[in-house]
Amino acid sequence: MSNADGENDAQDTNPPIIVDLGKRKAKSVKRLRKGKPGRLINEVQECIEELRSNDVISESAQPVVIIVREKPKRKMWSW
Repeated sequence: MSNADGENDAQDTNPPIIVDLGKRKAKSVKRLRKGKPGRLINEVQECIEELRSNDVISESAQPVVIIVREKPKRKMWSW
């Protein structure tokens, strides 16, 4: 579909918001993936609420991408 000007409707949509929460323990990331309660899921919910309260997220459906990386496991013994 195109506008009367011949432009795409894709330009009318809001760009996605990307939130990087940094590196976290593998166990926390696994709990987040499974949707189980924990500190990390609470942090994600707080971040979304903050974005809503500051009017960063619009009323229409706008994608929010949360990036979380797993910390590498520490080696206990080094031979």
